[in-house]
Amino acid sequence: MIATVLLQAAGGGLGSFGSIVPMILIIVVFYFFMIRPQVKKQKDQKKYVEDLKIGDKVVTTAGIHGKIATITDLYFLVEVDNNVKIKFDKSAISLEASKALNTPPAVSK
Repeated sequence: MIATVLLQAAGGGLGSFGSIVPMILIIVVFYFFMIRPQVKKQKDQKKYVEDLKIGDKVVTTAGIHGKIATITDLYFLVEVDNNVKIKFDKSAISLEASKALNTPPAVSK
């Protein structure tokens, strides 16, 4: 019994450093696979919204298609049909859906 206790006490060679290393690795992996891509996506969305101009075709996050009729600091006025305009917050414009709308489909052979 005493030999078992002595062997267990001698086995902790790295001490607390050995238990911190896995936590640091988890944080680093989490940063590079979760946080960093999300920050890049947010920057791309912000730049896309800032670069929009009157007449651009857009799709909102709700799936409404239209052309930008008016731009202010806080919102876009989007024309969805002849003389039908809806006011949308700038954050309501979807980058992925709008780019897919404006990208011509690939021609298959």
